[in-house]
Amino acid sequence: MTPPCIICVAITGSLPTKADNPAVPTSIAEQIESTHEAFEAGATIMHAHVRNEDETPSSDPEKFARLKEGVEKHCPGMIIQMSTGGRSGAGKTRGGMLPLRPDMASLSVGSNNFPTRVYENPPDLVAWLASEMKTYDIKPEIEAFDLSHIFRAAAMHQAGEIAATPYVQFVMGVKNAMPVDREVFDFYIHTVKRLFGEDAPWCAAGIGPNQIVLNEWAISSGGHARTGLEDNVRLDRTTLAPSNAALVKRAVEICEKYDRPVATWQQAREILGLRKVAV
Repeated sequence: MTPPCIICVAITGSLPTKADNPAVPTSIAEQIESTHEAFEAGATIMHAHVRNEDETPSSDPEKFARLKEGVEKHCPGMIIQMSTGGRSGAGKTRGGMLPLRPDMASLSVGSNNFPTRVYENPPDLVAWLASEMKTYDIKPEIEAFDLSHIFRAAAMHQAGEIAATPYVQFVMGVKNAMPVDREVFDFYIHTVKRLFGEDAPWCAAGIGPNQIVLNEWAISSGGHARTGLEDNVRLDRTTLAPSNAALVKRAVEICEKYDRPVATWQQAREILGLRKVAV
């Protein structure tokens, strides 16, 4: 049987604003509504950032708490994944929401260049974030911007810093980081299987116009897919995406093209080894 595909929707991020696309949800109420639409379209993971009223990024745990409460109410069973990324805060403020015990949280295990800055993930901070995730039974999603990040995740897993088999997401298309390259993508898959086992789940995310490229590569190769307005605000060069749900529906269509069933939230939790929830 063809394995089901988990679709993650990255609803907001830290950078896109309503000036880029009016559909970008920035208030908590908008994020909950947008997530609900994406959930109904087929997404089973929501990747969460929060914003201030002026649309600047925030790491305020109270905002994350309200978002989590709303998603749990309106999208029962959906996997909530909170971002600990460096654009939203500095130092340990990046993990201030982890005591809320989301199902998952992003974990960048190494530094790399971004378009205009160094994306810093110093080893001591990475170790602390991983420790907090273990404490609160949160599964990390390893954001791999480089091959070395996959090997670092393997070393952390072997040392017991990451409890279960790491869930690695390949991020491709960030300017000054890893470009979209099919041979590298295929080697990433090979490396994950070699380090974590043939059945280890993995995901891929493409930035900007590369989103649909990585969706197609991941879905056709047996992996899982990330989409959403955080990474890409357009359907094509001339058309803004009307919603997160529209981008999810596009990923669902790619699943249909390759005869991949879209994972239910129950299947997604089982594939990722997440705790069960009563709904």
